Amino acid sequence: MKNSEILTCLQCGTCHASCPSGRYTSLNVRKLVRDSIRKDISDEPELWMCTTCYNCQERCPRGIKVTDAILTLRSEAVKKGEILPAHRKVCGFLIETGHSIPIDDKHRLMRKRLELGNPEAAHKKALKEVKALLASTKFDELIKA
Repeated sequence: MKNSEILTCLQCGTCHASCPSGRYTSLNVRKLVRDSIRKDISDEPELWMCTTCYNCQERCPRGIKVTDAILTLRSEAVKKGEILPAHRKVCGFLIETGHSIPIDDKHRLMRKRLELGNPEAAHKKALKEVKALLASTKFDELIKA
């Protein structure tokens, strides 16, 4: 995101008031926007609390691409090696299995009842391609501790 676009922020709070994550976490989108102008926020845990629902971006009276900015800030943070341990774990699981979230026994049983099959078996063929894609983007290197 262009810094000039962020500079048009009125700090009206619409983004923060629209944020479902902000209701349950310490995420304050308005503060992230403000602080990103003044300093490096790569190590701020709140940067990772955004669920990218785009509510803030859709409702911004200035049309600032807030969610896009957060995603850009996250990318910059990852390049600096700043990523929350929980996110690093999800990324590792993605590289290992091709899934970002492991399936548990409860959901395996539900899938069996619905005759949906085993997702791990269905994805074995694609796993090699997923790993190749992640390696080609150096994703695996970015998430190393």
